[in-house]
Amino acid sequence: MNKLLLILLILNLQNVAEAFTSESTFYKSAVKVLEKQVIQEADWALTQTPVTVTNDFAERSAGGKHDFFSEADYFWPDPKNPEGPYINIDGKSNPANFVAHRKAMIRLSKIIGALASAYKITKDEKYVKHAVLHLRAWFVDKETLMTPNLQFSQAVKGRYTGRNYGIIDTIHLLEVAQGMMILELSNAFDPLIANDIKKWFIMYNKWLTTSEMGLKEKVVKNNHSTCWLIQVASFAKLCGDEALLDYCRTRYKTVLLSNQMADNGSFPLELERTKPYGYAIFNLDAMAIACQILSTPKDNLWNYETPDKKSIKKGINFLFPYIKNKGKWTYPEDIMFHEFWPVAQPFLIFGAVAYSNASYFNVWKQLTHYPDNEEVIRNFPIRNPLIWL
Repeated sequence: MNKLLLILLILNLQNVAEAFTSESTFYKSAVKVLEKQVIQEADWALTQTPVTVTNDFAERSAGGKHDFFSEADYFWPDPKNPEGPYINIDGKSNPANFVAHRKAMIRLSKIIGALASAYKITKDEKYVKHAVLHLRAWFVDKETLMTPNLQFSQAVKGRYTGRNYGIIDTIHLLEVAQGMMILELSNAFDPLIANDIKKWFIMYNKWLTTSEMGLKEKVVKNNHSTCWLIQVASFAKLCGDEALLDYCRTRYKTVLLSNQMADNGSFPLELERTKPYGYAIFNLDAMAIACQILSTPKDNLWNYETPDKKSIKKGINFLFPYIKNKGKWTYPEDIMFHEFWPVAQPFLIFGAVAYSNASYFNVWKQLTHYPDNEEVIRNFPIRNPLIWL
């Protein structure tokens, strides 16, 4: 072999080894940070019985027993007409609205995420067997399953029986899908049950990509379309739909990144909201999740730049100083819950691995990993990063 070619080959192999070691190092470091709490969460999950949408029914729902129902957070009774249609107060969540189904879904996400994380660390199949009970209840068993659409989500009293904006509620199925990909590696996961569960996600993705509500949500100009994409991508990955994954990669590059990001890496439509700090974090997390789900060796979205130099790295570099030191935030404070942000945002741990950046990792390590504020939890769908690395 030519000596120069041999040297280049060795250097290339060293680069591959260094990249692998870097990812492996961050993963091992993350396990050290999270292992104790992961096992605690998983032990809690082992004591939980399934709770699905059929456990609670709202009389205001236009759907049936199996239909997911929620009411839009920022809508309130009109002081001028208390019995009339609700009115919008952006950024202020109405605690009286029905959110029991969303809470049940968040609970499912916590349970599957914890069990999958614990299984990944320990290889103990007790975590797999218990996870299957919950997955069957939500997606297979006829008495308790959820209908695979969100036709009645984020309803508004006196105005809408459901809205496309409610599709964002199922971001909490991201860790369910990702967790299942870890869990089904076990011999304790019956492949026939796994296929039945995947059929539900195939049907849901069909609804997301073909229904009037799904298509309307896809083209919203802010974080809603980002969250539409990460859901479709996540469920397509679970079900092996390569065509849909390719579509999502193209849309991330040509639509989301191009249209939502400013030249400085910020998201102007999020900064215009009444909760600019929380929404800026939320949309950056969602963009990072898209890169984590969709990147391949041949098409690494972490390194992608638009023709006008927009990239996920630029987005992280814009926001990171405000995460590291919240006191530097130069935009208005959120009208609610400002004090609860940031937490251990997924863009930090994913970015740390993608760019071998210890600074991102160290900030992530120091932040709260299991928040208990309901508003934060609602906007923090990735709580178990071990299953994503």
